[in-house]
Amino acid sequence: MAAQPIGYFALVLHTHLPFVLGHGRWPHGSDWLMEVTVGCYLPLLDIASALTASGISPHMTIDVSPVLAEQLASSAFRSEFEDYVRARIQSAQENRTEFEAAGRGDLADLARGWERLYRDRLEQFERLNGDLLGHLRHLADEGHLTLITCAATHGYLPLLSREESVDLQMRVAVATHQRHFGRPPGGIWLPECAYRPRYEWTPPVGPHKGRVHLRRRGIEEFLAQFGIKFFITDMHLMRGGSPLSAYRDYYPALHAVPGPQPPPYRPDRSPYRPYLIASRGGGGTAAAFVRDPETTLQVWSRERGYPGDGWYLEFHKKHFPGGLRYWRVTEAKTDLGAKLPYEPSRAQERTRAHAQHFTDLLHRVLAAAPDGPQAIVCSPYDTELFGHWWFEGPRWLQEVFARLPQAGIAPQDCVTALQAHPPQDTTTLLEGSWGEGGDHRVWLNHDTEWTWERVYGAEDEFWTLAKQPNMRATDPGRRLLSQLARELLLLQASDWQFLITTWAARDYAEARVAEHYATFIRLAQILRHVASGGTMPSGDEEFLAAREAQNFVFPDVLTHVVEASRTTAA
Repeated sequence: MAAQPIGYFALVLHTHLPFVLGHGRWPHGSDWLMEVTVGCYLPLLDIASALTASGISPHMTIDVSPVLAEQLASSAFRSEFEDYVRARIQSAQENRTEFEAAGRGDLADLARGWERLYRDRLEQFERLNGDLLGHLRHLADEGHLTLITCAATHGYLPLLSREESVDLQMRVAVATHQRHFGRPPGGIWLPECAYRPRYEWTPPVGPHKGRVHLRRRGIEEFLAQFGIKFFITDMHLMRGGSPLSAYRDYYPALHAVPGPQPPPYRPDRSPYRPYLIASRGGGGTAAAFVRDPETTLQVWSRERGYPGDGWYLEFHKKHFPGGLRYWRVTEAKTDLGAKLPYEPSRAQERTRAHAQHFTDLLHRVLAAAPDGPQAIVCSPYDTELFGHWWFEGPRWLQEVFARLPQAGIAPQDCVTALQAHPPQDTTTLLEGSWGEGGDHRVWLNHDTEWTWERVYGAEDEFWTLAKQPNMRATDPGRRLLSQLARELLLLQASDWQFLITTWAARDYAEARVAEHYATFIRLAQILRHVASGGTMPSGDEEFLAAREAQNFVFPDVLTHVVEASRTTAA
């Protein structure tokens, strides 16, 4: 009989990218999706398969955002991915020739390594027939992973102005997950881990600010409505006090974003067990797993954690043409021009050492947890961290899982954890997110207010139209209302505000907001004309068809619009 574990480790990976297919390629656009597929998604599938083949079931909890799932399932993604990888193979070959001519054998060897990596990933992609979602579903069906969902387009739920909009984000998410993975999701990653309890809400910007007050349901009430049992929250939303920022080491611009002081610290809750979350006066509950700050910092932080180690691949320095990376971190503050060449063997040594360090840290945390052998360390991360930001991250994960049994630590998915140890305590959460400052400042600030004014205007317009049956009385009307819903959902994506605030891709994000809003306005005008008995001129038909082809997500969206339109404020 296996010994009783000292405690449990719940790895939760948030797998999401905004809708970028058909919206540019480089430097921002679909190349982002292709790069992350090579660096993160395929390696993650690879290590999960390798672990299970060795008799180790990782029991990870992975969310795949619905908008990402729609992209990964599309034929456009499959064909573009193969073209992308072949171009990278050619770049590696050209770099090798260049380095050999310059007498840089060390860099030429690294170029050969890149060529092998891209050939291996192309072979893996072809072996899977390009069906990444199908392989994830297989691993989940075998019990090695638990798949959960996210809001449809990663909308920042606490700041959406209409109950119907939150309902639609959730309703589409559940249906899309069911369509791709064959079962409804048991849990959700709330976009940006952002939460709002039930209270009287007024829009923070726009003409209705301070004038309209609505009793809004808590986010957990929406989850209960759709049968979603759990979500992930940050410890400062449970306890108060200063938050642990997930992004500030990667986006220096966040240091300058102003905001209020954190709420008082309430040290009466252990982060090592789930809680049942309820709002005062609310009509539904959901369990919350709490992010452990100690272990998380070791993995997220470039300044204090593993990714900043001098032997790991430097993310920011790239060789052009081709954009491949040949240098190591060296030191975090080293100028890019002084970075030293990457040494894969030394990086592998550090990966093993850091995996052992993390396992030892888990053991110490669990041994000290007040919850005894039922304690669970919840470690949530963006999947992008493993392989994109931190090149060696996927191999590190594999090394960690290989060491857990010897340390007496059992990996456990969140669904199993809830079944084995249902939450005993019911509590409330503070409002906020896992972003800088722990509040909404990354997504709502002086630089992003204009985006919310457009979102709020579009929400009001859309739900006014959606609640009029004559708007969907004809085939053109149904097509128009469906595409209008897709444009609204894409406009609501929290990625745009994040990219604006961090300056990671400000121009691209601002252009996407403007584009989806302009498309929304034109489609709404056409819909009103058609609903009043008018015909659709050929130019409008061509515009609609082009948008349907470009922004093709959620084919059954109209069904969900009709259901969500019946939603009213609490």
